[in-house]
Amino acid sequence: MTAVLSLAGCALLFLGIWGVTVTLPTKLLAKNFPKDVQEKLKPRLDQLPMSPRRVLGWIILILFICAYIGLFVIAGIDGMKHQFTFSQFFLRFLIIGAVIKAFDIVGLDFFLLTKTRFFQRYFPETEGCAGWQDFGYNRKQQLRQSVMIVICSALAAWIFTLL
Repeated sequence: MTAVLSLAGCALLFLGIWGVTVTLPTKLLAKNFPKDVQEKLKPRLDQLPMSPRRVLGWIILILFICAYIGLFVIAGIDGMKHQFTFSQFFLRFLIIGAVIKAFDIVGLDFFLLTKTRFFQRYFPETEGCAGWQDFGYNRKQQLRQSVMIVICSALAAWIFTLL
């Protein structure tokens, strides 16, 4: 179950990024890009009107967040059904979070961002930005998120142990 939920989390992350990139280019999305890319996107993002396509993007984002939360709830409910201890819950949540984070770093940041020109297809004004080749530009953010995975895993394990 942990492996299935981990893979589902990776798929959700990719689909969420893709859906938001295609339908909802916002400053929220752009803040995850390298600085030079953010600067090139700023004029476009400052003048984008709300449209049916962007409304769809917000719906996709909300569904993605709900599905992501649901993934961990399913993990917890299954653990309760199997009478997991705190350690077992913690390990399950930590594995799921770590697999998703590894996919984020390797699959999205390294491969999608620096190797495929995926984002340049949707944001042609960023063509030629050096940031697209700068793997590791967000090391501090990734480190903070990795620490939060450990903390949130412990918190979720504690909550599900109490239930």
